[in-house]
Amino acid sequence: MKKVWLIKLSSKSMQNIGFVAVNRIVVRADYRPRFEELFSTRAHAIDRLSGFVSMQVLRPAKPEEPYLVVSQWQDEDSFKAWTASPEFIEGHRRAFADLATAKACGEAPPMQSEFSTYSVLTT
Repeated sequence: MKKVWLIKLSSKSMQNIGFVAVNRIVVRADYRPRFEELFSTRAHAIDRLSGFVSMQVLRPAKPEEPYLVVSQWQDEDSFKAWTASPEFIEGHRRAFADLATAKACGEAPPMQSEFSTYSVLTT
């Protein structure tokens, strides 16, 4: 049976969402515990930014499927400002270090991501 993820946001939060970013992250099996640790102990740097509404990290029901990181924003400009901010670097510092270590050791990256963005049509 396939799991269905439900994300509940307050009606006030839903009114503020105009833009959504979804990062599909394929994680090597041996790296999954570390990946989950990175998010469970995250810096919360994104939370400080203007225009940020919420974020969910979704664990796949099947281990071979990607994790999803879904962030909601008031608008696309707020999202773009985050990607160019010091908070972006702070929030990704440990994962970037893990990727650099794998590369230095001649290993395949422990995770790979594919990013998509969306404007909100309706809530």
